[in-house]
Amino acid sequence: MERLASQIATIVHELYGQDVDVRLDRPEARFGDYATNIALQLAKPLGRSPRDVAEELASKLRNTGDYRDVTVAGPGFINVFMGDVSLLEQAQSAVARTADGEQVVVEYSCPNAFKELHTGHLYQTILGDILARLLEQTGASVHRTSFGGDVGLHVAKCLWGMVATFEGIYPEKLADVPADAFARANWVSSCYVRGAGAYEENDEAKQEIDELNKTIYGFHETGDHESPLAQIYWTTRQWSYDYFDAFYALIQVDKMRYYPESATAPVGMEVVREQLARGNLKESEGAVVFEGDESQHLHTRVFVTSKGLPTYETKDIGVIWLEQQDYSFTRRVLITGNDQKEYMRVVFAAAETFQPGLAARMTHITNGTVRFADGKKMSSRLGNVSRAIDVVNVVREKVRELVQDESLVEGVTLGAIKYVFAKYRAGGDIAFDIDETVSLAGNSGPYIQYAHARACSIIAKATATPEYSDEYDASERSLLVKLTGYNEVVEKAAAEYMPHGICTYLYELAQEFNRFYESSHIVGHEREAIRLGLVTLYRDTLAKGLGILGITAPERM
Repeated sequence: MERLASQIATIVHELYGQDVDVRLDRPEARFGDYATNIALQLAKPLGRSPRDVAEELASKLRNTGDYRDVTVAGPGFINVFMGDVSLLEQAQSAVARTADGEQVVVEYSCPNAFKELHTGHLYQTILGDILARLLEQTGASVHRTSFGGDVGLHVAKCLWGMVATFEGIYPEKLADVPADAFARANWVSSCYVRGAGAYEENDEAKQEIDELNKTIYGFHETGDHESPLAQIYWTTRQWSYDYFDAFYALIQVDKMRYYPESATAPVGMEVVREQLARGNLKESEGAVVFEGDESQHLHTRVFVTSKGLPTYETKDIGVIWLEQQDYSFTRRVLITGNDQKEYMRVVFAAAETFQPGLAARMTHITNGTVRFADGKKMSSRLGNVSRAIDVVNVVREKVRELVQDESLVEGVTLGAIKYVFAKYRAGGDIAFDIDETVSLAGNSGPYIQYAHARACSIIAKATATPEYSDEYDASERSLLVKLTGYNEVVEKAAAEYMPHGICTYLYELAQEFNRFYESSHIVGHEREAIRLGLVTLYRDTLAKGLGILGITAPERM
């Protein structure tokens, strides 16, 4: 594609002395493999008919490369049918390493210690893992990070709930909590719910929790690990980290480096002090604030409370500064829920004020809400806000109805979940219908996995060795043309941070293969070796696409 665009640009320069950026599109198959409207763009500055310019360019292009045909259509569109050798070369080529040498931080998942991961975390974790894999395909060195609260009001509420549950500060009673990481996380979460309820309903409890909040910050400032309450805090904080690791292993995503707020807060506070001295932050009623700009629709945010405690804003600045220090990132990609969009606009604006040029290296991607098609069925076990682990368990149960081989269940379960999250454009809501998600028909993970297994089966039955040809028949060529689109889709998805296009492509590729298979006999045919070569390319392309999505490519289903 790049070669064709370059050849057209060279011809334009030779004929007309114009330097142009040639855009190529993929038209309907009957019109060509590629199309461009460059002649329409040139007509006005050249003072000529676009059709005449197109004919002139097409005539020149026919003699400069491996093209089956170059035609002119309509008012001046140039349609190009590539030669089969060029198509095969393109289908066998690697993704362009456009990000070679870049250091990219991808921050995602971001669960808080002392809480369980919910469906939003599940989505963010999967999306972040896919984006990291996608960027690695283009040559970037990707650093996976996560950021969450191990201090703050939610922790104080949780510890209050633990003390209430134990009827006193008794760290030895932690031994009575089951040792399983998921059971511990569930117990810790129940203590948080108890404390959060007390905070809203009981003034005395609210005061105690507010004081406890300061005490927890003090554990970090003084290094207290020995007092009974500190022992409870440090032990259960580690339980949260163990739970994160166990969950990430369960859903088979790469581990992230976790930045706790207790580590980012001191760094953020140092930045705040520097920026306050420079006049980039202001004091207001005992607090430190970043004044918003109404012309840019940025509201004023507090960075340090009147009690001297850092807010989320300061901690977020701290993590940005630490990621810069640790990775010297050329790009930073942050994934959060849609509800953080306006908040992060202010944080990014503050970061730009503190360090001009920084915001241009940072991208904020948001995700919508996961909406279940059958809320009653899901909520009977999950409640109003689904726990991430429950979603995995429910899908696993459904997969067991579909897949008889138990050894395949986990891979198909994760394939179903990851695919349904990946196939929607980032930023929009996710329609999670379990019947569509766990299906061997339609645009689903199990369907693409089955398509891969089916290709493997065809290859296993064949007796010929795969070969490649200089010339393909119509059905073979249609599949080959579709295979050439893989790199373009991956490169576009990486550039736009939008992996949903990969899912669309894999689904369309599987459908194209079905048409090929219906019209082209393979095993035992005189062109078995050549067609087997195409099946092998198809299988490998499915496997590569599934790999970016973090989904296994089974050889049988």
